[in-house]
Amino acid sequence: MNTDKRRRMLAAGAVGAVLVGAAVLPSPALAEPDDDASVRVTVDIDEVEEPGVLALSIAGDAVALSEDGSTLLVRQFVGTLPTVTVTDTRVADEVPDGAGWAVLGSATDFTGTSGQAPITADHLGWKPRLLDGGDSGLVTEGEEVVTTLDEETLPGNNVGLVDQELLVSAFDSEAVASDSYSVNADLYLRTPAEVAAGAYNSTLTLSLFE
Repeated sequence: MNTDKRRRMLAAGAVGAVLVGAAVLPSPALAEPDDDASVRVTVDIDEVEEPGVLALSIAGDAVALSEDGSTLLVRQFVGTLPTVTVTDTRVADEVPDGAGWAVLGSATDFTGTSGQAPITADHLGWKPRLLDGGDSGLVTEGEEVVTTLDEETLPGNNVGLVDQELLVSAFDSEAVASDSYSVNADLYLRTPAEVAAGAYNSTLTLSLFE
């Protein structure tokens, strides 16, 4: 066999080997179109812990006095202060050392709606009444405050609700924390018998201090 023919046969064999090798390569894998996967995500969220507060609330914003117990010399008008509640949501560690709290009240003069002369606030008195003081015995109501038309009980006591007068208090805030307490008061307006007829208005302001 001549040299050229041998070369042609070797070249044909080489090409055949390449073709045979190419025929056995694996086909690429194809993804299934409906396949999916999921991941569950979870989280635990703690409740926000806000500091406790000392707060005052009143079960109503008005009281109408009505005449009862008048005499020939003094006319008397009575009513009941809406229930006042002091709520302390603090824990003992949130209360300042040595603190105590108190609710104080004062009234403005009674102004006549038709131009009558005012009735001064020293004609309005109250008698606080503790409704719920808890079990500690450390929450107490204030003393009765009488009017300028009453017989003197104690020196300087016949002042009415002109200035801040004690409604309820707690000597030790820490000992009575995390609870609520309620109080109201008997209100009475005492005027001279000759007081001018007509409607009168006054504002009684209650303030919580610690």
